[in-house]
Amino acid sequence: MKETGIKIRKLLELIGFDNVRVESDNEEDKISVFIKDHSVAPARLPELVLSLTHLAKQIAKKSGDDRISVDINDYHKEREVLITRLAKAAAKKAAVTGESVSLPAMNAYERRIVHTELAIRPDVETESEGEMRERHVVIKPTKFTD
Repeated sequence: MKETGIKIRKLLELIGFDNVRVESDNEEDKISVFIKDHSVAPARLPELVLSLTHLAKQIAKKSGDDRISVDINDYHKEREVLITRLAKAAAKKAAVTGESVSLPAMNAYERRIVHTELAIRPDVETESEGEMRERHVVIKPTKFTD
C-alpha cells in the first residue's frame, strides 16, 4: 500500500501539483490523497477530483490496492457539509408539509451521506430512486399510525 502511495505522489508532482500529501491507512486498507492548489479554478474541482481519483485508482489497482480517495482543496469536506445541510433542510420541509422532497441527482457516496444523516430522524425516511446518473434521494414524511 505504501508503494502505491509513493507512485501516486510522484505522478501528481510530475503533473505539477506542489502541495501533495498521501496517507496510507493500513488498518482500513485505504489511501487518501490531499492536494492543496489554489491555481485550480473552483468550478473545475468536481471534474478534476473525479479524473484524478480515476487515475489514482488505476495505479492502485495494479498493486492490488482498491480503496483510494482523492481530495483537492477540501472539496469533499465542503461537499459533505453542503449535502448534510441540504438533507436536513429537505427533511424539515418533508416533516412540516407532509409531502415528499426529491433531492438533486447524486453519486452513491453522496446519497449515502443523506441516508446516514437522516437515519436517526423518526419523522422522515429516505429512499433512492432513478437510474444511473439520475439516481437521487427522496425524503418522505413517516406515516404514523395510531
